[in-house]
Amino acid sequence: MKSIYFGEEHELFRQTVRQFIESEVAPHANAWEAARRIPRSIWRRMGEMGLLGILFPEALGGSGAGLFHALAFLEELPRSRMGGFCAAVSVQQFIATGALFRRGTDALKRRYLVPSITGEKVGAIAISEPDTGSDVAAIRTTAVRDADEWVINGAKTWITNGVEGDFYVVAVKTDRDAGAGGISLIAMDSDLPGIRTNRLRKMGWHSSDTAEIVFESVRVPASGLIGRESRGFYYIMETFAVERLVTAAIGIGSSVLALEETLKYMESRTAFGRPLNRFQALRHRLADLATELEAARQLVYHTAWLLENKEPAIRESAMSKLLATELNKRLVDECLQFYGGFGYVEEYPMERFYRDARASTIAAGTSEIMREIIGKTDIDGVAFAPVEDLEETGMAEEAQTTASREAGLAQAAPEPALPVLPVPPVPPVPSAAASGPAGATIPTDLPGFFQALPLRHRPEKTIDWRSRFHFRFRESAHPEWTVAIDGASVSVSEGLTGTADCVVQTTEKVYLDIETGRQNPETAFLMGKVKVSNVAAMMKYTKAFRPVAGR
Repeated sequence: MKSIYFGEEHELFRQTVRQFIESEVAPHANAWEAARRIPRSIWRRMGEMGLLGILFPEALGGSGAGLFHALAFLEELPRSRMGGFCAAVSVQQFIATGALFRRGTDALKRRYLVPSITGEKVGAIAISEPDTGSDVAAIRTTAVRDADEWVINGAKTWITNGVEGDFYVVAVKTDRDAGAGGISLIAMDSDLPGIRTNRLRKMGWHSSDTAEIVFESVRVPASGLIGRESRGFYYIMETFAVERLVTAAIGIGSSVLALEETLKYMESRTAFGRPLNRFQALRHRLADLATELEAARQLVYHTAWLLENKEPAIRESAMSKLLATELNKRLVDECLQFYGGFGYVEEYPMERFYRDARASTIAAGTSEIMREIIGKTDIDGVAFAPVEDLEETGMAEEAQTTASREAGLAQAAPEPALPVLPVPPVPPVPSAAASGPAGATIPTDLPGFFQALPLRHRPEKTIDWRSRFHFRFRESAHPEWTVAIDGASVSVSEGLTGTADCVVQTTEKVYLDIETGRQNPETAFLMGKVKVSNVAAMMKYTKAFRPVAGR
């Protein structure tokens, strides 16, 4: 079928991938599933063929190709007939190595990224923990600096390639009290003293090892830090949109293969003297599935186009992942039904397709999380923007240049759909009597914080700026405030006066918790607890005032 997204070069690449998968991988599917592992030789073979570095530059040994080459590759992976193989390869190429490429030092790239492209090393990304899955900010694994090393303690689970992998990219807390703002990413060898792994036995994805990993006083060289300390949460967010697109594309490829196999079976299987594909009831069900699959495929392609054109595509990647994986789960269930009893036995492919499809609605963010993201955009009016904007409005005093705008949060829309913006973090208040700027006592209530705002003003930041902000607080005895900035001066009054350039909405408790350091601003932002109507103005506002406890 002709496509506006794929050219001849993409289709030639697709055919190469299909030929390789069908001739060198699929024939071993039963053996690898039974062994519950993927042999190292196939990784090296894929490296030789240039299939493990599609998006990476040629200088690192990659292909330097685009996102639609990656989509063609991902759609063909399911022809391996192993969901676990799809998971292991996609994690290696698109997830575990992403932060290394964008943020890692040259030394880290040489140590981990380059050999992962050649297939000499296999990698894993370790984020989820026994008590935290999608709630990244709540991870408990810690890394404490000790001279030239990090000492890591904690546990991770659901880690693809966690047993067989040669290296890990691990999300750790380097600041235990900073919530999402205290997360860092550290790369390490998987065989360091103090690391224990346990292979999980799963309903599907048998060829892929999924591990529990325990870190007990594991010492990692300080040079293993990826990017800047405490920026790990942002780096993880950079991978989210691509990770969901990857999962969606595999879901599309899996559904295409399932339909192909089902159509072949129905053509050859007869009942009441005619092939199954001649029964109208079955034909119409297949027609519906084919139509839904085509719609899902086009959404995935559109999302890829957005990402390739440097759009955040958070909403679309969540929609793609939700639609493609839920459809894949339902489609293989329908196809198994068409097989009748044969669909339930291991000699036929649909039994494994059915088991493997079930994991896709859980991995890379559950369907429930995808629906919540979509709900925030389409119901709450939240819009999303590049990670570098978050870094500037979040913790960083100087912004980190970002090589990718593929994921992130918060580019707002105008009223009435008020979007979310994080408030700059404030160091924890030592006590109610502690002194703030100019020796003032740090306030503990809403009026106190607003009345003290002029003392925290940085006039050099607003010398040529005039703007008015309205603050509206739910669940407060003092629900409305106006902050007017007039060049080098600032005035605060209770109530709403004049015409606002920006409206801020939250609760009194959230605002006070952020100001006093009890609530991490990035977490409040992600949860939609703070909404603003003019992001550009609010970003400038956040730089115009010192934190409560000074710097």
